Amino acid sequence: MLTPRLPLTELTEPAISVSRQLNVIRNENVLLIMEKTLSVAGHKCPALYFVASGIPVVFLHGLSFTLDIWQHIGVTELLIEKRVPFLALDMPYGLRSRCQPKTRSPEANVAVVAEAVKSVFGSAVPVLVGASIGGHVALRYAARFPVKGLLLIAPARALDEDLVQSYGKFNFPVKIIWGSQDNFISGEEMRTLANKLPNAKLLVYNGASHSAYKDQPELFKRDLLELYAVAEQT
Repeated sequence: MLTPRLPLTELTEPAISVSRQLNVIRNENVLLIMEKTLSVAGHKCPALYFVASGIPVVFLHGLSFTLDIWQHIGVTELLIEKRVPFLALDMPYGLRSRCQPKTRSPEANVAVVAEAVKSVFGSAVPVLVGASIGGHVALRYAARFPVKGLLLIAPARALDEDLVQSYGKFNFPVKIIWGSQDNFISGEEMRTLANKLPNAKLLVYNGASHSAYKDQPELFKRDLLELYAVAEQT
């Protein structure tokens, strides 16, 4: 199913500048949010996470970004306000990521996510949010581990044959976001992906680029909260 999404506001894009000052916030001596480096699957990866009750949301950035992008668009602040737990990681595949060592191996990146989720949230089953190559890693994670839902932004290599063979088992809600001005991933590919997934909806962000969530963050935040509400009911 394809649903066009009109922009709520025009966004003039400032340079990304995120303060690294805030490491820990405490409320009545209970740890709420922390920024630290996690040692997972043989990698040391910076992470920002918020611990609360409920289904955790795990953010996987695109190739040219870091975990800072989720703070930049205000989605981590929103989830803190809503008391929704989350984990944002610098991933080994990222060109600007501070995670070391670097690797593009899907298996290695999935292992990093799996160990990070277990380290922070124990046995909790997450909702994964993945952009571009992060979407590819999210799909591969979901093919191996339980998830409550996926929010994918123009996921790369989503029609790899081995992945497609696993899609029939995806019995959780999936939203696929695609920007109408995306020059990297085609709308046809995203429509094909939506048709191959049992419970998927394709959302088109009119006028948005490959990083549609960054171009239209208010729509993105709304779609994330809508998916999360459905995931809570499954």
